[in-house]
Amino acid sequence: MQSTFDAWNVRAYGGPSVLSPVTRPIPKPAPGQILVRVRASAVSRADGMMRAGQPRFARLFLGMSRPRAGLVGTCFSGDVVAVGEAVSRFGVGDAVFGEAGLQFGANATHICLDEDGSVVAKPGTVTYEEAATLCDGAMTSWHFLTRVTKLQPGARVLILGGSGSLGTAAVQFAKALGAEITATSSARNAALLESLGATHVINYQTDDPFEPDAAYDVIFDTLGVASFRKARPALASKGEYICPVLGLGLLRDMIGSSVIGGKRARFAAAGMAKPSVHRAELAEVLMQIAEDRFMPVMDRTYPLADLVEAHRYVETGRKRGNVVVV
Repeated sequence: MQSTFDAWNVRAYGGPSVLSPVTRPIPKPAPGQILVRVRASAVSRADGMMRAGQPRFARLFLGMSRPRAGLVGTCFSGDVVAVGEAVSRFGVGDAVFGEAGLQFGANATHICLDEDGSVVAKPGTVTYEEAATLCDGAMTSWHFLTRVTKLQPGARVLILGGSGSLGTAAVQFAKALGAEITATSSARNAALLESLGATHVINYQTDDPFEPDAAYDVIFDTLGVASFRKARPALASKGEYICPVLGLGLLRDMIGSSVIGGKRARFAAAGMAKPSVHRAELAEVLMQIAEDRFMPVMDRTYPLADLVEAHRYVETGRKRGNVVVV
């Protein structure tokens, strides 16, 4: 049996060049753990932010001077190749996908995890590449549209950053939930968003998406490119601005809007939820796939050895949907 695995280390916070390949002994799964041979892993905007230590207060959880975990990557798919004692949910040969959480290390050939973590069985109808992305854009967007807000049929929703991993998932989920969808993108991605279910597409390079009389019930800022104060005039009287990127401004607006009432700013750390919550949400996402309501949009696939190039591409801001390494 292979004795070592390949992974990527983060030497210090910074750009893609801080990533370096490493080879380490393959761990033996402890009781309650599974060892997964990784077939694909995601490279997301969130991965880039964690590599860079942004926002800076996130370093309280990640490590002050450098990432405490050392290895990079959160979302993966692969096959179980070994199990520890007392493992009951999975067996050798099972195809699985999930996220490593603050353990990181998903951009690797192998990863060892608790069987009761954020890991579920991969259906045969989803490729390894597609499955590796589901804990990023899909699960996060589903969480925000069904938990942070409860999107209702007929609701008017504006999705900022419509062509990214979260955005392409959010457009499809909003359509499945019966909303009227407006999304922002560059002109080259307008046709993609229309094909996914957007009724209106706004070119963010030439037009202002925040018309005062727009009366959106929900504005989902998937990238943290705006703010509650900027979006507020375009919200309905009880409208909500929801965003997965926390900064001091959003924290201030969450507190202020909760006191004043009416229009609200909301945030949730979807990736920090309990594994049981993740597993339930992933089951719901898989149901959306089974009912032909959702499928992750795939952009580029890189070899694991080209992880630095994958990070550089994601940082251009031009990706359409998801990027993975295999």
